Amino acid sequence: MRFMMLMIPRGYESAAPGTMPDAQAVAAMMKYNEALQKAGVLLALDGLHPPSMGARVSFEGGKARVTDGPFAEAKEVLGGYWMIQVRSREEAIEWAKRCPGGPNEIIEIRQVQEMADFPADVQKAAEGFEQMQRASAPRETT
Repeated sequence: MRFMMLMIPRGYESAAPGTMPDAQAVAAMMKYNEALQKAGVLLALDGLHPPSMGARVSFEGGKARVTDGPFAEAKEVLGGYWMIQVRSREEAIEWAKRCPGGPNEIIEIRQVQEMADFPADVQKAAEGFEQMQRASAPRETT
């Protein structure tokens, strides 16, 4: 089972462009990331720049509309994520509990939908999706 652990740092929705975590927090997080990797459960991870550097595309009335960050209505935003592969939801929760997050951080855990989770008609409509996933997977460069 794949799970995405989403880091939601309170206050990040109003962080200035270029805001970065301090070195001590990064060092603690690296130890956690290394534990995930050594356990063989880590598939991917990344931190995200603050919303003030982002954009949102909405589709009101069928027309694309771009809004540059920050987003006044945002109450919670993502600061980063981990993609892990574990045996159960409970194991994903145990990994999240080990994160050295601070009092202003929340980790939301969401199971990734697998093709087998969908009914036959949805699987048929999504034919080719799994090949698309494999073809777009990051590759190591030499």
